Amino acid sequence: MLILTRKSGESVRIGEAMVQIKITSGRAKLIIDAPKDVLILRGELDEHEEKGGKQ
Repeated sequence: MLILTRKSGESVRIGEAMVQIKITSGRAKLIIDAPKDVLILRGELDEHEEKGGKQ
C-alpha cells in the first residue's frame, strides 16, 4: 500500500488499482492499494518521462 498527499491540481497516474480520496485542509489524500507490479507515477514524473526523461 502507498499513501500520497497531493496538492490541488496535481495528479497520480495508475494502472488498475483501488483509489480512495480524502480531502482535508485544501489537500487531497489518495490511498492506493495496488499490486507491486502496477506502476504508479506522480503527474510531474509522468510529464518528465514524456519529455524524454532529461532535465
